[in-house]
Amino acid sequence: MANFRYIGIKDNGRIVRGIVNASDKKSARKLVYMLEIKQSFRVQKIQPEKTFVYKAQKGNDKPVTGEQSSYERSEVEAALRKLGYIVHYVKRRFIPFKLRPSYKDVVVFIRICADLLRNNLPYDEILQLLSNDIENKSLKRSLREISADLKDGKDGKEVFDKHTKIFGRFPAYMLGVASTSGDMTAVYESTARFLERNEEFKKNLRQALVMPAVVMFFMIGAVIFYIAHIFPKTAELFTKFNIELPPMTRATMMMSEFLQNNFLLISLSMCVAVITAIYFARSPRGRFLIDKYIIKFPYIGSLMHKTSIEIFARIFHALYSESGDNISVIRIAAEACRNKYMEYQIINVAIPHMLKEGGGLVESLERTGVFTRTALSRLRSGSEAGALKSATLQLANYYESETTYRMKGFIDWVNISVSLVIVLVVIGLTIVSSETAVVSPKMPGLNY
Repeated sequence: MANFRYIGIKDNGRIVRGIVNASDKKSARKLVYMLEIKQSFRVQKIQPEKTFVYKAQKGNDKPVTGEQSSYERSEVEAALRKLGYIVHYVKRRFIPFKLRPSYKDVVVFIRICADLLRNNLPYDEILQLLSNDIENKSLKRSLREISADLKDGKDGKEVFDKHTKIFGRFPAYMLGVASTSGDMTAVYESTARFLERNEEFKKNLRQALVMPAVVMFFMIGAVIFYIAHIFPKTAELFTKFNIELPPMTRATMMMSEFLQNNFLLISLSMCVAVITAIYFARSPRGRFLIDKYIIKFPYIGSLMHKTSIEIFARIFHALYSESGDNISVIRIAAEACRNKYMEYQIINVAIPHMLKEGGGLVESLERTGVFTRTALSRLRSGSEAGALKSATLQLANYYESETTYRMKGFIDWVNISVSLVIVLVVIGLTIVSSETAVVSPKMPGLNY
């Protein structure tokens, strides 16, 4: 989202200025057009916010360089002169390199905010401290803009929504909610814990599945290269003299000939299969079906399922209010649970059942068919005792502990399995290669 400034004039000659936030200039024109009709003025100019680089010097001090967002170059020059600087130059950066901060940078920022809020440090001071210490320029600029907007009295949700591309959709929403909630520390703490768990789960999943898959891919490639290119050169020495090949050597030669004769077709088929699989997995329907059936897989599916329930419970705990409307809380927690099938079931089964039929929370969640018996039992006990908020936190912590230990065991099992496969492949190649050593060529004049 970018800022656009509009300048207009009313019938009485009064100048009208304002700023709208939009994804592009076309969207900004639509917003300004609506304001033009509502407030009865004529638009004269719509200016996008630009990035300028400057070099300035105060007195005999060393010249300083920096960046500043503004709508016109003259405004940057005027601001620097007002601060007592001698302006050397102000140039527009036509290609503003705004690298999005890493996921880790965002997690660290939210975690530090949560810790400092727990120590009763004012939020504006926290933003000031972090904006000075953070190295990523995009995040630094965003924090300064957030601090300025909040000081101007703007709504927190609106302020953080402008920086969705920096923080991510869900973290930006949670931080916006935190600024208007009664317990900012708890919301920041829950958001930080959610992001940390999300990063930890992705790291463990890469360690358990991606890295072994990469190892297996290169191992299979090496085996194919050996069978299709290296081994035939050795075996051809025997076929050249009409020497009968041993069974495994003969089978390997047949496989080599098949790979050489159909290399283009096999490569094309594999490329098409991989591209189709990636396209399907990234499509909304594909993502939905994958999430629906992956939670039914043995072991790893159970881990992913319980992790999604943990995330749902943790976000629900952060936003739940015993006296407020919690339908939106359920919807947000469902969108954050990282499983499209669970999200669909909660939003399209549980929420309508609560609104149209007056069903209770636990009863409605049970209808979705995506919650475990343990989760439903814990939520039911908390609901009956009037302690649903604490029950969801207990459920989240329980599943966090269980999935953490089980994931470690799964990673160990995968590593052992991959090592065993590699050993078996090496043994197989060694046997096939050594079989040629026992080939006995027929001597001329001898009958066997």
